[in-house]
Amino acid sequence: MLTIENILSEAEVDAIAETLAEAEAGFADGAKTAGWQAKDVKRNQQLDAKAAAAITAKVEAALRANPVFAAFARPRDFVRLMVSRYREAMEYGMHVDDALMDGRRTDLSFTLFISAPDAYRGGELEIEAPGGNVSVKEAAGSAFVYPSTTLHRVAPVTSGERLVVVGWVRSLVRGAEQRDILFELDNVIAASRQEGASRATLDRLLKVQNNLLRLWAED
Repeated sequence: MLTIENILSEAEVDAIAETLAEAEAGFADGAKTAGWQAKDVKRNQQLDAKAAAAITAKVEAALRANPVFAAFARPRDFVRLMVSRYREAMEYGMHVDDALMDGRRTDLSFTLFISAPDAYRGGELEIEAPGGNVSVKEAAGSAFVYPSTTLHRVAPVTSGERLVVVGWVRSLVRGAEQRDILFELDNVIAASRQEGASRATLDRLLKVQNNLLRLWAED
């Protein structure tokens, strides 16, 4: 799991929020897009895909351009992106995301926050983890990325409005452990460059990185 800050600038977040404020008619019951196992626990609103297209395209482009997201997720495809809204008493109960959406595997899920944390109470993204639940409420413009395999929920919003863009990624590297190794190796290579490592050392690190990617990638 990883928080990536400043995926969108403050100006970009403000522009999206202004657009959503004018799109009231485009929001509908979010349960319509839930799988059968999640319909009974999904109580939010989602923006019609056509009305949301410009926003989701901007978010996808920003994620693709972000080097940390690229290294962590190794995205092959963005399976689906949606704009979700939670107002008072809305929530999304415990569920697991569908393994396949539109015929494509989902490896990673993400939430990109449009609303600032102080714009609403409650509404934390809670993810079941071996060491205890992880509770997430990030700054506007930041994204939280986590495995689609997890049980998770959005806690009830008790006041205010929670606006987010959620989405799913099919990774070039299916296994979470393999993605983690490659991400750590990326960090080691970046640190070695900053510390002035020799060309021979960097060549060997890059050899390991690329050969592991050849071994694990599904293109």
